[in-house]
Amino acid sequence: MSGAQDESPEAGAGRAGERPAAEPPGGALSVDVPGLLAQLARSFALLLPVYALGYLGLSFSWVLLALGLLAWCRRSRGLKASRLCRALALLEDEERAVRLGVRACDLPAWVHFPDTERAEWLNKTVKHMWPFICQFVEKLFRETIEPAVRGANTHLSTFSFTKVDVGEQPLRINGVKVYTENVDKRQIILDLQISFVGNCEIDLEIKRYFCRAGVKSIQIHGTMRVILEPLIGDMPLVGALSIFFLRKPLLEINWTGLTNLLDIPGLNGLSDTIILDIISNYLVLPNRITVPLVSEIQIAQLRFPIPKGVLRIHFIEAQDLQGKDTYLKGLVKGKSDPYGIIRVGNQIFQSKVIKENLSPKWNEVYEALVYEHPGQELEIELFDEDPDKDDFLGSLMIDLIEVEKERLLDEWFTLDEVPKGKLHLKLEWLTLMPNASNLDKVLTDIRADKDQANDGLSSALLILYLDSARNLPSGKKINSNPNPLVQMSVGHRAQESKIRYKTNEPVWEENFTFFIHNPKRQDLEVEVKDEQHQCSLGNLKIPLSQLLASEDMTMNQRFQLSNSGPNSTIKMKMALRVLHHEKQERPPDYQHSAQVKRPSVSKEGRKMPIKSQRSVSSGTGGSNTTPSTPVIGAADKAGVEDKAQPPEASPRAPHDLGRSSSSLLVSPSHVSVKEPTPSIASDISLPIATQELRQRLRQLENGTTLGQSPLGQIQLTIRHSSQRNKLIVVVHSCRNLIAFSEDGSDPYVRLYLLPDKRRSGRRKTHVSKKTLNPVFDQSFDFSVSLPEVQRRTLDVAVKNSGGFLSKDKGLLGKVLVALASEELAKGWTQWYDLTEDGVRPQVVT
Repeated sequence: MSGAQDESPEAGAGRAGERPAAEPPGGALSVDVPGLLAQLARSFALLLPVYALGYLGLSFSWVLLALGLLAWCRRSRGLKASRLCRALALLEDEERAVRLGVRACDLPAWVHFPDTERAEWLNKTVKHMWPFICQFVEKLFRETIEPAVRGANTHLSTFSFTKVDVGEQPLRINGVKVYTENVDKRQIILDLQISFVGNCEIDLEIKRYFCRAGVKSIQIHGTMRVILEPLIGDMPLVGALSIFFLRKPLLEINWTGLTNLLDIPGLNGLSDTIILDIISNYLVLPNRITVPLVSEIQIAQLRFPIPKGVLRIHFIEAQDLQGKDTYLKGLVKGKSDPYGIIRVGNQIFQSKVIKENLSPKWNEVYEALVYEHPGQELEIELFDEDPDKDDFLGSLMIDLIEVEKERLLDEWFTLDEVPKGKLHLKLEWLTLMPNASNLDKVLTDIRADKDQANDGLSSALLILYLDSARNLPSGKKINSNPNPLVQMSVGHRAQESKIRYKTNEPVWEENFTFFIHNPKRQDLEVEVKDEQHQCSLGNLKIPLSQLLASEDMTMNQRFQLSNSGPNSTIKMKMALRVLHHEKQERPPDYQHSAQVKRPSVSKEGRKMPIKSQRSVSSGTGGSNTTPSTPVIGAADKAGVEDKAQPPEASPRAPHDLGRSSSSLLVSPSHVSVKEPTPSIASDISLPIATQELRQRLRQLENGTTLGQSPLGQIQLTIRHSSQRNKLIVVVHSCRNLIAFSEDGSDPYVRLYLLPDKRRSGRRKTHVSKKTLNPVFDQSFDFSVSLPEVQRRTLDVAVKNSGGFLSKDKGLLGKVLVALASEELAKGWTQWYDLTEDGVRPQVVT
């Protein structure tokens, strides 16, 4: 598998300058003896006056008086020094002194960027139109949002808005930027720096539970992109208007009665920060609101957006990071446990954590969709993992226009906002090709032409537009309309549409994207299900090789569903695009350094660690979703009222907000699930854990020949219970496992029912201490029907737990069990050989 593992760090260092000297080996701790003595002297000096007062029998008031006098002297001296420094700074650099005296967030965008213009005329126009905008918003709440909320859950059937008042303060536009370069001639791109601070009153009521709640005020600040396309030769000259945010806006909502609202069944799993996150993600690219200005036929292409490209990020290593871990109140200095957070729009990836290392090597690869590269950046932040709050280790922002121009960047970048630290990245810009002429070369480059895995670096991108279905069957109950949804999967990557309630002719109008490892071997599997009765309404299997043979590698038609009604069909539009890396010819002495941008938000707003919330962002290590693109003003507005489904991320995103009206831009860690995003080059086909396991095998072999089961075996009982409608897996025991340390191993077993790799779908046994032949005898179940389970795979991994603060954690072996067997209803008990990646398990009877 090509990726970061094939890169030579020395080569990258040679281009970007000499790498910092590696940290000398030795203990992780160092004692500051002079500091310790100084601390003891200060403590003695503080305690001596207290002892003297007690010895002489004086009042404790003398101590308070002395402390007050000391504080006054220090404050007076500090104010004098501050005034002097400001005066000197004003003499040296007046502009810089003014910028330091005023917070960056308090200045409008046109102060920072010379190509951003003021638009007071636009603010006056919005102010004049504000009463009519308020009427539209109220109509939207009552006629669109209210019916959608009522139909979303039976507990919310009595939901209603009792008052909708957006307030008298209009939206303000602080600056406008018009793009004139690197844009299509048939479109106009505007970036609006918007700010809205509204004293609105939005009250809602759920009569069934006697619950009242509402919103007292809303604040939203961010960069809104407005795209006018396509430009046409007839009035009104513009075919449609698309609106979205490039990155998550700063959103604050002051709730009233939120505690009562979150006590309602169906909402008790939410919090105010999760609600804010859902709203913010709905506004961020690739979600967009499209307002058609001409007929549907002329703007049909806007419902099927093709990404501008794919960014492949090789997250390789870092050097000379800060040591944030300290002990004994800072007297004993330690190292750091660094990990990285990578953002492209609302796609968020999290690397694994490297324990106690200031020069970590991750060697991970991620792939991200880029829809709008003018104005979009790659953002990277490094953190030190801690039990409570993670410490900030540095950040980096790279303009994607530079990456597109260069096609390939392999450099060391200096981290911002910290005194030291460098990060080694390799960035590849992949172009979407509408033909298969370069497919064989791409498959060879990523080594997908030989291996049989369905995951790894991608050779193609599948864009799917799910339109509608017709004549669906009733489901379990006759003459009752189902609640249909669609589940789509390619290999181990699965995505799911929204639910349409009480209809056998649903209209979804949603977009999805899948990263494809090898389109010659993989299939798209589609299943329509009834959410209410959890039964299948029909399925479909399309080999991706059909798209390779189609014109422009695109199919747009109605497909007949199998195992469904005689006239049941589903309409989809699919396009396959080959990911081609165009290598540019450069002279041998060519030097280039990517444009590194300084963060435009305050440090306090950025230095918040991101913990993974797996349903927030879109990634490539697992499935990648493009949420629906609602079209306002179309014949069917069913796609507008639903909240945008956050993309299922292979990365797993993060957040943390302290206040009730908190900003999602500041800290997204309302769900503290600290799991790294699986690297693409190290997912199922070639994980980092697999490499470590192979190295351990070579060490164990040590010139001898290992047996047929070098990693040991695991005994499983697998059967499906038709009465309970569940898959039952019993983990009995393991034998002949490899030793992770001199004391043996601390094994446990982890189960997934692929393609579901969510945290809720994970099952784990207890940990057996210091044994190579553990006995578990634990039973687990998965709620899944027999027809569905036969299309899925059981992922079983034996791992070493290790103790507290132990480094001995890792993979002991793995097995993937295909469940497409007619004997599944009867069940079986067998021993399975453990392998490094589990793709070719051998069954031992």
